[in-house]
Amino acid sequence: MRLTCPQCGERDRREFYYVGDAVALERPAPDAGDEAWEAYVHLRDNPAGETRDLWYHEAGCGAWLVVTRNTVTHAVLDVVLASDVKGGGA
Repeated sequence: MRLTCPQCGERDRREFYYVGDAVALERPAPDAGDEAWEAYVHLRDNPAGETRDLWYHEAGCGAWLVVTRNTVTHAVLDVVLASDVKGGGA
């Protein structure tokens, strides 16, 4: 897979570090209990289709990116700087 960094251009996926879903997780209250914390730390959706993910350009410019991609076709649909994303996560 190749990602197009808005600052560096097209690069191999190995230059980037996948962080996870770009939509912010709701952190449980400190006293929420073991089940709530277990789910927060360990459980993630694994959707088939379009996702918005947060990636870090680790071996490049150090930018944080929001990558929209299709997990079924492996098509990268959009890459934007996370600092340019307004609302809706990231």
